[in-house]
Amino acid sequence: MRDGVSTQRPGWRGAGVAVVLAGWLCADRPARSEELTADPPRRPLAEAAPTIADVEPVPREELEAAIGRGVTFLLDTQRSDGSWGSADNTKGGVDIYAPAPGAHHAFRCAVTALCVSALIEADRNEAADREAIDRGEKWLLDKLPSLRRATRDALYNVWGHAYGIEALTLLHRRHADDPDVQRQIEECIRGQVDLLERYESVDGGWGYYDFAAGARKPTSSPNSFTTATVLLALADARDLGVAVPEKLFDRGLAAISRQTKPDRSYLYGEYLKYKPAHPVNRPGGSLGRSQACNAVLRRLGDPEITDAAITAWLERLFSRNGWLDLGRKKPIPHESWFAVAGYFFFYGHFYAAECIEALPAAERPPLQAKLARIMLPLQEPNGCFWDYPFYDYHTQYGTAFAVRTLVRCR
Repeated sequence: MRDGVSTQRPGWRGAGVAVVLAGWLCADRPARSEELTADPPRRPLAEAAPTIADVEPVPREELEAAIGRGVTFLLDTQRSDGSWGSADNTKGGVDIYAPAPGAHHAFRCAVTALCVSALIEADRNEAADREAIDRGEKWLLDKLPSLRRATRDALYNVWGHAYGIEALTLLHRRHADDPDVQRQIEECIRGQVDLLERYESVDGGWGYYDFAAGARKPTSSPNSFTTATVLLALADARDLGVAVPEKLFDRGLAAISRQTKPDRSYLYGEYLKYKPAHPVNRPGGSLGRSQACNAVLRRLGDPEITDAAITAWLERLFSRNGWLDLGRKKPIPHESWFAVAGYFFFYGHFYAAECIEALPAAERPPLQAKLARIMLPLQEPNGCFWDYPFYDYHTQYGTAFAVRTLVRCR
């Protein structure tokens, strides 16, 4: 033997392998049907998820106390004109692209609508709450009809139209004994539906940027989650009896379908269709978006959004909540793991609550308990919730989303 080099002749090794192989081939072997056994049926990817153990339900008094502190914060921060939010605060964050004044008109409309919805759904029936709702209603009825895109490329207004419709449908029910006010609200909703049709992407669905052509009919790349938010609002309008063009649903659902991955992760936007494995498009990046998309697809009758699929994605949200939480309060959008932006945190948990409501009543309590246990420790000492420093809108929209989420955990 030489140092480091074998002196064995390679032909002998090959001959030995050949003899063993020949013996195996000639041996009696079971028939192919006996050799193979059927694999157990596999669940669809959308229905497979990690889970965490059940948690203790939140006592009702603790839940109501948190909702009450959130409502008090909203009452204290309502502006004198009845709205919520402003562009006043530019400290502590990175000012996103927001052409003035139109972008801030859109932000204020959306945030005011969310706050009005939160106060109505909290259902405390207190005089201060009723007064704040009335003032917010007056502001929305006055300002929503004039809401438009800020510039050719900035279409934040779609959020104002969507959440505006959502709040208006709640206000409509609140005025069940006043047909005149109901007719006024219905007229405002019709206007918002018309505007959503105007600002729909040429490809169907809705996005909030049009960096392609800036055309009269937007060439925006539809975002899965924006489209889901808008379609839920349009479903509210249709349920109220307001006419909504069926093509808006058809084209919006098609846009979401084009952005759907087999495991029910959803692309951030259709412009990323050739990068399906981009971190933001993977399950950790889709935790918030998947809740909104699943909620609307279930509501509009998609048979693939089964109870098992909804539950699986709720369990993903609970067991992998850290991926969303790592982005919470980060000042730069998408700087966190899986390119998560902070503003998806309370948004995603609100739509998780809507997904829970879509399940049979008997299956909800364990999921509501997990959701509430995530939310409650995040309430600030002054009663607010926030996830992303965003001018002076973040504490208001974060609190509105959180209150609405906790209400659905009752």
